[in-house]
Amino acid sequence: MMLIRFFYFLRQQQLPISIQEFLTLLQSLGSAAAPLSIDEFYYLARLVLIKDESLFDKYDKAFTQFYGLLSEEIAQGDTIPADWLVKTLECQLTAEQKAALKKHDLADLIELFKKTLAEQKEKHAGGNKWVGTGGSSPFGHGGYHPQGIRVGGPSKGNYTGVKVWEKREFKDYDDQVELGTRNFKMALRGLRRFAREGAATELDLPKTISSTAQQAGLLDIKLRPERRNTVKVLMLLDVGGSMDNHIRQVEELFSAARSEFKHLEVFYFHNCPYEWLWPSNRRRFDERIATTDVLSKYNEDWRLIFVGDATMSPFEITHAGGSVEHNNAEPGALWLQRFMDKWPKAVWLNPSKADRWIYHQSVFLIRELLNDRMYPVNVHGLVTAMQSLTK
Repeated sequence: MMLIRFFYFLRQQQLPISIQEFLTLLQSLGSAAAPLSIDEFYYLARLVLIKDESLFDKYDKAFTQFYGLLSEEIAQGDTIPADWLVKTLECQLTAEQKAALKKHDLADLIELFKKTLAEQKEKHAGGNKWVGTGGSSPFGHGGYHPQGIRVGGPSKGNYTGVKVWEKREFKDYDDQVELGTRNFKMALRGLRRFAREGAATELDLPKTISSTAQQAGLLDIKLRPERRNTVKVLMLLDVGGSMDNHIRQVEELFSAARSEFKHLEVFYFHNCPYEWLWPSNRRRFDERIATTDVLSKYNEDWRLIFVGDATMSPFEITHAGGSVEHNNAEPGALWLQRFMDKWPKAVWLNPSKADRWIYHQSVFLIRELLNDRMYPVNVHGLVTAMQSLTK
């Protein structure tokens, strides 16, 4: 019954687990390789039920929640109140005092933890026995013990816990997390159009085999041009203001794009594109380029990507003179519409959290102008954006 509850609980957490996978887990539990501990069951269930590593973090959290619910039912009230683990002081021990603390083997430590939990009736801090904070007890957090069980809080930095509950190992695999340079490269590879151009320097194995066979085994090597990604990308980057909060993320995107796309042109703007763009993020007055020149220079073969948090006054989009930097003769919406008329498949990558978009009217306006083709800068968002550009 517990395993059936486990199956349905994982499904409730939006984990795509099939009946066949669950039956495989049951079969594994009945074999000689059946897990002997909760840790072993965790790894077995993940191996059998979770086929996509981007779901590992979601599985971690779901497993923790289910185990917590089950523990509450079994413990019948022997739980640690959350306020007992609120850290109120830091333990400052000398090197001699730390060395004098008694170590336990793992089995004894767990038994002692169970006994202590059963006996403890109140919150405690700064001691050497009870579950609490800031002391030298083997149990709790915020203190020090050479071998302990950390409960309920982040590490103080000693890293001596032999058992840690809720330690999530797979945050970077979640397809909703922000990207690093390597993840950017993998996601950007979804936007590809291959062609063989240039000098013939690569071995054409099928033609070499065919030609050699036709000449009665006399080796006849055939070469061909290297296969390259010929997609052309025009990238417009918002800089300054609120975008300063996303500098590292945009730098990683830019680095990955330079690596992945042979044909990449980059221009800069602030908040919303107007009549001028800049080839450098310094945006010097004497370096600016007329936006009309960019619109006419790059044809429809290019793929347009905007990068910005779209956070600004709505007047910058809707009104002439609404720009915070100059007296623009035409509203930003008109310039964005010109870009969309030229590149209807353009996408907007927004590095801010998607759940914050609803609080900015400017985000709503730009999403509307781009036909809702705005995507968050995470694995799923970037992959979806690249797929949108290839249609």
